[in-house]
Amino acid sequence: MTKEEKNLNTDLKRLAEITEWFDNQEEIDVEEGLKKAKEAVNLIKKSKERLKEIENEFEEIKKEVEIEEDNEG
Repeated sequence: MTKEEKNLNTDLKRLAEITEWFDNQEEIDVEEGLKKAKEAVNLIKKSKERLKEIENEFEEIKKEVEIEEDNEG
């Protein structure tokens, strides 16, 4: 597992923890909720960027496979 993959997995787990924290609160501490919401927004942005990078990597692999298939056929 690469560093980027680990970071993405870690970030997604942290987002799940934040969501669970909100779900389990009977009365939300506004200050703590704000901190967690800000952290979640940053994690979401970072995760979306990494997912876009992954998508681009898959597109490159797909192009390589198509080129190889064209050269074989």
